[in-house]
Amino acid sequence: MRIVSLPYSANTPQALTAISDLPLPVWLDSGRPRARSGRFDIISADPVAQLSLTADCPDPFVQLDDLMCELAPQDMDTQMPFCGGAIGYAGYELGNRGNFLPPDTRETPLPAGFFGLYTWALIVDHQLQATHLVFHPACAGHQQRDLTARFQALDWSATPRTETFKLTSAFRHEFTRPQYEAQVARVLQYIRAGDIYQANFTQRFFADCEGDPLAAYLALREAAAGPFSAYLSLPQGQILSLSPERFIHGDGDQLQTEPIKGTARRHADPQQDAEAATRLASSSKDRAENLMIVDLLRNDFGKVCKQGSVRVPELFAVQSFANVHHLVSTITGQLPGDVEFAQVLDACFPGGSITGAPKRRAMEIIRELELSPRGIYCGSIGYLSSCGRADSNIAIRTLTASRGKLQCAAGGGIVADSDPAAEHQECLDKVRLLLHTLEATFRTHANTNTRG
Repeated sequence: MRIVSLPYSANTPQALTAISDLPLPVWLDSGRPRARSGRFDIISADPVAQLSLTADCPDPFVQLDDLMCELAPQDMDTQMPFCGGAIGYAGYELGNRGNFLPPDTRETPLPAGFFGLYTWALIVDHQLQATHLVFHPACAGHQQRDLTARFQALDWSATPRTETFKLTSAFRHEFTRPQYEAQVARVLQYIRAGDIYQANFTQRFFADCEGDPLAAYLALREAAAGPFSAYLSLPQGQILSLSPERFIHGDGDQLQTEPIKGTARRHADPQQDAEAATRLASSSKDRAENLMIVDLLRNDFGKVCKQGSVRVPELFAVQSFANVHHLVSTITGQLPGDVEFAQVLDACFPGGSITGAPKRRAMEIIRELELSPRGIYCGSIGYLSSCGRADSNIAIRTLTASRGKLQCAAGGGIVADSDPAAEHQECLDKVRLLLHTLEATFRTHANTNTRG
């Protein structure tokens, strides 16, 4: 493994422009400086191998493990999260097989899953204020020289250049307000009948667009960056993720997941905002919603972790983001030596915070009541490194741009005491800042009021 040190800068969008002409550029984005809790930015491009997955493939995570076997393992560096490996995403529908459900082969804007095998990365560590180019031994010498020259010549103080982008329509809602509330009422019927304790019900939002989606991502990043954000460009389209939620982090044999459940809208007035956070922290409904998912994820970790190693070191912590406060809990576990991270994904996918409990029945109800497949939304974006580390998000606050359409989604966990009108409002609260930012910035005459 070869490491080249570069000047530190928080201007990571400029770094992406240095390699935007290369195939399949990816940016796992800490959201810094807007998102204060993020640490690493990981940027790469031009993978040596690719894995494109369909919704009906029999063993998607076995195929991911096979992809990782194409790169030789590297020694773990204490400061490097990634030293060559797989970067990409698994869409929500890839979780059907592992939960004994039939495949959902309805069309989605992008493949059901996609990973590239990358032999180099630019890593920006905002905690240590250090920037490094990391090259796996499989990275060709001419590519190392080219990349080193690109980044050494980069003007880190410049504003990133992007092509133009515009919305050619306002966002349309998949459900009207009465329709959404009626579907929530049907979820409540299933809860009262004893089928489930909770289900995460969502809807999608659509707009027409043209131009470079990177411009849209950078605008969204300024308004609503999350610590687990990402920008991925594929031949079929782009992924713009502003996720605040980690799915699973792996460091050797140590695992950690941080589910979000429980939401309160933020306020401009500091006192009102603090009161909203306090109410969320003490809300019996939101705490019950969070606890159900903690129990589900403890069970998922229990499938692969050493017996007795699963712990909950933090429960119901309030974390604040640009548009909402959330309740976040932390679950940890330890892997046996013969279990790979791809097997962890297989056991836990999709994340319990965006399905419900029990997971399999909640997923059946989601399929019945939602009008369209989720695709990357509620799936996971992340990396698996040849040095034994891995990290992934829950792909919420996530958009896709493909074939002239921009699509995103939002929803919430429905429990026994949920109010359909309040659930609809929570759905709009989660997505409002994204839609308003895009319409206000890229559509001159857009009606920026949320409709439905």
